[in-house]
Amino acid sequence: MSKSEEKKVVTLGGKINLEDFIAVSRFHAQVEFSQEYCDRVRKSRELVEKWVDEERVMYGVTTGFGQLCTQAISKEETAQLQKNIILSHSTSVGAPLTEEQVRGTMLMVLQNLGQGYCGVRLLVMEKYREFLNKNLIPWAPGDGSVGYLCPEAHMALVLVGEGKAYYQGELLPAAEALAKAGIEPIELSSKEGLALVSGTTSPTALAALGIYDMLNAAKSADVIAAVTLEMSKAVMNAFDERVMSVRPHPHQGQVAANIRTLLKDSQIIENSKGTKVQDALSLRCIPQLHGASRKTLEDAKATIEIELNSCCDNPIIWPVEGDEDVISACNADSSYLGLEMDSASIAATMLAKMSERRNNRLIDGNLSGNPWFLIKNPGLNSGMMIPQYTQAGLLNEMRVLASPATTDNTSTCGNQEDYVAMGYFASKKAISVAEKLEYILAIELLSGYQAQQFIEADIHRSPATRSVLEEIHQHVPVMENDVYLHPHIEYLKELIHSGRLVELAEEAAGTLN
Repeated sequence: MSKSEEKKVVTLGGKINLEDFIAVSRFHAQVEFSQEYCDRVRKSRELVEKWVDEERVMYGVTTGFGQLCTQAISKEETAQLQKNIILSHSTSVGAPLTEEQVRGTMLMVLQNLGQGYCGVRLLVMEKYREFLNKNLIPWAPGDGSVGYLCPEAHMALVLVGEGKAYYQGELLPAAEALAKAGIEPIELSSKEGLALVSGTTSPTALAALGIYDMLNAAKSADVIAAVTLEMSKAVMNAFDERVMSVRPHPHQGQVAANIRTLLKDSQIIENSKGTKVQDALSLRCIPQLHGASRKTLEDAKATIEIELNSCCDNPIIWPVEGDEDVISACNADSSYLGLEMDSASIAATMLAKMSERRNNRLIDGNLSGNPWFLIKNPGLNSGMMIPQYTQAGLLNEMRVLASPATTDNTSTCGNQEDYVAMGYFASKKAISVAEKLEYILAIELLSGYQAQQFIEADIHRSPATRSVLEEIHQHVPVMENDVYLHPHIEYLKELIHSGRLVELAEEAAGTLN
């Protein structure tokens, strides 16, 4: 069980990290507010109410929205403006976001508004906290966002009893879902509609989910590569600590150390010493490619964790005594997230392309010395032939998805928003890229598992690879004739996704980098 899954309560008020985010969004940890959180929300709200009474000019509060920011809104109309924003912005389309994607976005709304610079009532925050703790999931189509506004608006509709929501697995009209959950709808007040849809809340949530799975897959890739190296009777020259020292990229050295740890005490590897000068690049370059990919993913994680604890609203309510102000700016821009997740998708695709090439070496009889496609009677049986086709198809999709979203620009809002970062799709597609990487790695692992039948039975494997292969053997047969492979690929993909694969290796070999 992961640390995220073990965490039962996450208290907002101080900084949260990626593990906290996953605990709430994926594993349903309960959300609480600290006293500091409540105090700073109330303080900024008092300023908004004061300034509304004074009819101070505030973007999206006493003015229209976007290109209509020059249109004055009276004090009496401010509440109607906020509901209108929610209604008019609920225009995203297509398949709905998943439960964890909606949960993650609502958590990011709480983090964004809870920094104390947004001027929203604590009551609004309490409603989203109830949604999370009772697992009431607003229905929010996931296509058609440029970085904010539309999916968030669908979620906010449920606060006022409109739209749709899932409760206990059933999709219901929002009012009915709220009633079943024992939650009262509310009427939005000044600034609240705008604050609920503004900011990088959905790109941050999607990016956090994507990077968590990519990092887990990257660590799993080291374990799976070690299985392939052992089944390929590789030589270990390329992982020598001396080689790493003369090109001292930290992540490269960490991957090489992982491989040495994972293959320690392998008689297969010991017997391979001196049998060849070097292996093919897909085996020999594991530290370099895995290391470079992991650096990119770690860089993205660092950026995301800053965003997890930021206020990305517009306008900003500055509550410092003696310097109180309302500031229109653009913290809602998603460039940081978009650039990082475009890069992360490239890094994940790099991991996938090497995994496919390693798998190809295992199933190619000319390269492996084993029967073609790792089956004892090829011809009558296809063995592991077609899973490599699946890898090829998945890689084709990944290469398209690795094309950057953030280089695009389409002006919106009557050219008031003439530049758009497009960080939403960069983050959204990263989730798909991460899943495809998990499947490609699962297929390589399946080949490594099948290849063990062609290793002499009395030559022992490393403790780490033996632990992994013995666990798999409880669920997957060693294939002597063709079998239905799809369930086995799904099982191995989940073994990777859950983090259990890495846990098995670490239980046997010790903690990996």
